[in-house]
Amino acid sequence: MNVVNPAPEQLQKVLADTPKDQPVVMLNLLRFRDKADYSDDSGECSGREAYQQYMKEAAACVSAVGAEVIWSGRSVGSLIAPPDESWDQVLLVRYPSIDAFMAMIQSSEYKGVVKHRTAALRDSRLVANVEGPR
Repeated sequence: MNVVNPAPEQLQKVLADTPKDQPVVMLNLLRFRDKADYSDDSGECSGREAYQQYMKEAAACVSAVGAEVIWSGRSVGSLIAPPDESWDQVLLVRYPSIDAFMAMIQSSEYKGVVKHRTAALRDSRLVANVEGPR
């Protein structure tokens, strides 16, 4: 099943289950559309180009909440995964807390740029991670 944006019930569960007093690293697994799918007249470009635009515009939103991209790269293959599962890009973003992540995605600035992410992606995963054992 292809998914691009978080479902509200999944978001609420992650909020409830994530400690509030420690950093969170978001693992982003990204599969791009061949052609970006904008619902408005944002222009024609590839999914990868639309995602690059999203990253450029979202950078201020990320830094405004004290977060940073700690790693970004292309995936070359999966060793343990279903055979048809592949990702174009992997991204790790470290937030000071889950509350900082929520502040970012709820900001009006971020809501203005997320259209590029939605248009860019055919499929994605966003996994919240914290350090240490449970």
